[in-house]
Amino acid sequence: MARSPEEALKATLARVAPGTPLRDGLERILRGRTGALIVLGSDRTIDQLCSGGFEIGIEFSPTRLRELAKMDGAIICDRDANRILRAAVQLVPDPSIETQESGTRHRTAERVAIQTGVPVVSVSQSMQIIALYVHGLRYVLEGSEKVLARANQALATLERYRSRLDQVTSSLSALEIEAMVTVRDVAVTLQRHEMVRRISEEIAQYVLELGVDGRLLSLQLDELTVGRGPGSEMVIRDYSATRTSAEIDAAVTALQEIGPTELIDLSRIANIVGLTTGSESLEAIIQPRGYRLVSGLKAVPRAVADRLVDHFGGLQSLMAATIDELMVVDGIGEQRARTVREGLSRIAEASLLDRFL
Repeated sequence: MARSPEEALKATLARVAPGTPLRDGLERILRGRTGALIVLGSDRTIDQLCSGGFEIGIEFSPTRLRELAKMDGAIICDRDANRILRAAVQLVPDPSIETQESGTRHRTAERVAIQTGVPVVSVSQSMQIIALYVHGLRYVLEGSEKVLARANQALATLERYRSRLDQVTSSLSALEIEAMVTVRDVAVTLQRHEMVRRISEEIAQYVLELGVDGRLLSLQLDELTVGRGPGSEMVIRDYSATRTSAEIDAAVTALQEIGPTELIDLSRIANIVGLTTGSESLEAIIQPRGYRLVSGLKAVPRAVADRLVDHFGGLQSLMAATIDELMVVDGIGEQRARTVREGLSRIAEASLLDRFL
């Protein structure tokens, strides 16, 4: 399956991250104040764009890349930059491909990347920057210090977002036990889930770009995201009018694609995921089906939990069910029924204590 430009860019960032031989070579070129045009891949399309140069076929090393960059022309490496295949090559891409670049090297890099789908790295001699061209995307690599500074700011933001998400999730659980959930409560929870997801993805991008310099950042990200519990998909499944997996996936995707301005609008969130049709108030009371809370019972398999919720049709009915009534559900024996009964009671007690203490 073909990867999206964003996925291809992430893969390329991993190849040029600090600590990799390719990044070492690029830094050497930058410090030597020479430019370079490096193609990360070779196939028939690339061969058709190449004119002149030398067939080399040697093992890659940072020093070899630096020395070959002193010559005019592009350097062709294999996809994983394990070997340098050609050097001093003139690339002749389709001149009709539109580009916003002004310099000859950068225009060539962008056109080759668009025409072939192969990542191209351009090192600017005058501007002293390293730019990646992947499909139609351009990404300028920065030093680890600048990236770490932005990453630490994002990490502080994630801490605040995660704390707020824990608060609204705990509040939602307590309101579910009391049957007092409103559309607003669910929309706020979905909003916070999405905010945490977005900032986590941003930090993950920094971790990828930092390579070996991002190990501590990666550990901090893991600490803040582990144990987050059921995500927005389970919340939507609990409250939305949509029922099929495809409909729920579509609602999750729609939530992830809305802009920052729309994410602030709770009415917009409620409408997108199917909590309202546009006329209902955010203060309207809605009842959960129970998927989210039951998913917190680790001893109950997902399929059995789904049958349990579907059988009782709502969280309040499930909370009120006796052990004998629970045992009617396929896959629920006496021991598992007691586990479900006790587990739901513990969740209810913990949620109410968090709410009122």
